[in-house]
Formats: sequence, structure tokens, C-alpha cells
Amino acid sequence: MGETITFWVLAVVSVGAALGMVFNRKAVYSALMLGTVMLCLAVLYAVQDAPFLAAVQIIVYTGAVMMLFLFVLMLVGVDSSDSLVETLRGQRFWAAVAAIGFAVLVILAFGNAIFTAPTGLAAATQQGGYVRSLALLLFTKYVFAFEITSALLITAALGAMVLAHRERLTARPSQKDLARERFVTGRPALPGPGTYARNNAIDMPALLPDGSVSEASVNRYIARFDVEKGHLPEDAKLAEAIKHSVEAVESVEEESK
Repeated sequence: MGETITFWVLAVVSVGAALGMVFNRKAVYSALMLGTVMLCLAVLYAVQDAPFLAAVQIIVYTGAVMMLFLFVLMLVGVDSSDSLVETLRGQRFWAAVAAIGFAVLVILAFGNAIFTAPTGLAAATQQGGYVRSLALLLFTKYVFAFEITSALLITAALGAMVLAHRERLTARPSQKDLARERFVTGRPALPGPGTYARNNAIDMPALLPDGSVSEASVNRYIARFDVEKGHLPEDAKLAEAIKHSVEAVESVEEESK
């Protein structure tokens, strides 16, 4: 009884999420809907006494494949408008052929599920358990489909990188240019917060190689908060550096007014 209720509830959720993924105009929402479908499938696998499939569904598909989709969205950009200019000749014809082929596969899958007698879990795993049975099917009967799917995912990632690539308008600065710029600004080697600090907190000033305190490494907002609230370190040198950084920021703000 519980298995039947779980199936009908998750079936409605997964079908609704699949329709939302197809008809949604925002790519981010479509990716979230796809994640919902994958999680529903994982729960259905677990209910059907297939823990390995449920774990693979969550770890591989929901974890790895969904991350790939999100990276593609990050590279392409969610605000990028669709181009209505056809750059490939005959793409509508081949899209129609692919749609017809997909429809045929869906019809065959439904026919196989309806008119074929179920094999049963015991017969499906009689070759040595879940892992061995899946491995035999994946690398023998369905090895071609498996390789095609992996090639499709790699092609999608490469296509996203090509679409997201932008030509540089200026030459990329070399190490020599960056070093020269640092010397011109008077800071040839300034460590970031915590580089030589004695604490892991970002509100503590960093220490330069000679042991002196680097006042420029303290965040001005955090330093002002520490001065106003009295949260200063016990070390007088560090506390004085924080006060000096706040005074310098206040003087600059007053001059700008």
C-alpha cells in the first residue's frame, strides 16, 4: 500500500516537473525542474528495492550531471537572448527527423512496458547481484548507448565553452607588466589578510616579512566595527594598526566631502 501511494505521489510530481522543464522559458528553472525529476526517480528506485540505482541516481546524475548542466548555464549565461538567425542549413529538417525518431522510441518503450511480461527483480539480478547485473548490461548490451551519452555530455560542455568565449579587446598583461605595476604603486609584495597572520580571522592584520604590521590588509568595514565596538586585539601593535587604518579611511572620506 505504501509503495503504491509513494509511486502515485512521485509520479505526479515528476511528470509535472518534466513538463515544467520543457515549457519553462528560464533555463535556471528548467535545471531545477530536472533536478526534481532525478530526485523523484531516486526515491522510486529505493522503493523498488534497488538501493544501488538510487545511490547512482543521486550521486552521478543529480550530483555530477546536474552540476555539468549548471556549469553550462554559468558559461553561456542565463540572460543571453536566443538568436533567431539560422546559422546551420537544414537544421529544421534534421530537428524534425530527430523529433520523429524520439517519438518512435517513446512509443516502443511504452509498448515494451505494456505488452511485455515483467521480468521480476530476482530474475534481473540472478547474475550476481545489482552491481554485476548492471555492469553486464551497461558494458555489453547497452555499451553503444552508454558511449553515445558520454560523448553527448562532453560535446555539450565544449559547446558551452565555445559559446561563452569572448575575444579580448586588449592584450593580456604579462608577468613583467604586473610586476612593474606593483612597483609603481609602491606595493611590490603585499600579502593578503592572514598570509603571515597569527590568527585565522580576517579582522586581524597580516604581518609583512620583516615582522611589521600591514595596515592595508585589514578590511576597512571590519576595522571600523572593531573600533566602534571595542573589539580590539590584546596586542598593542595590532590594535594600533587597526586604529590607524580606520583613521586613514575617515580622513579620505572627509577630504572627498
